[in-house]
Amino acid sequence: FFFHCFRCSFIFAVFCFQLYLRRVREAVVSTQSTGMESGAKGCEVVVSGKLRGQRAKSMKFVDGLMIHTGEPKNLYVDTAVRHVLLRQGVLGIKVKIMLPHDPQGKCGPKVPLPDHVSIAEPKDSDAKIEHPYSTCEEKQEPQPLSA
Repeated sequence: FFFHCFRCSFIFAVFCFQLYLRRVREAVVSTQSTGMESGAKGCEVVVSGKLRGQRAKSMKFVDGLMIHTGEPKNLYVDTAVRHVLLRQGVLGIKVKIMLPHDPQGKCGPKVPLPDHVSIAEPKDSDAKIEHPYSTCEEKQEPQPLSA
C-alpha cells in the first residue's frame, strides 16, 4: 500500500505485522522499502534484543539520506521507539524517518534544508552578456629576449 503522509507509527504498524510472518531482517528490509516508496528521503531502523539465539544483538538498517546534527534534524527527522513482545523476549525498535521538503507543510517541513541550492533561469537569454574584466584585444605574442 502507498501512503503519502507518513510518520513512524505507520512504519511500526507495517513492521509489527510483518514481524510475525517473517524473519527480522526480511521484515525490516520490506518495511524500509515501503517507507522509501512512500516518499521519504531516508529511513533508519535499529532492532535490538534476542534476534537469533540466546545472545542479544543489535542490527542497524539504513537506507537513503539521514541528517544527524543541527536544527534541520529537529524539523526533518521523525523518531520513535517501541517495544515488541515476542515469545523469545522483548525486541526494542528505533525508527528514524527523514521527511521530504513540502512547501505547503502538510507532509514535511516548509523550511528548505540550509544546503539546498536552487538555480534560477536567466531573465533574458537574447541580451548580450558583457564581461567587464575580459578584453577583446588580440593577444600579443611575447617577444624573444635579445642577448
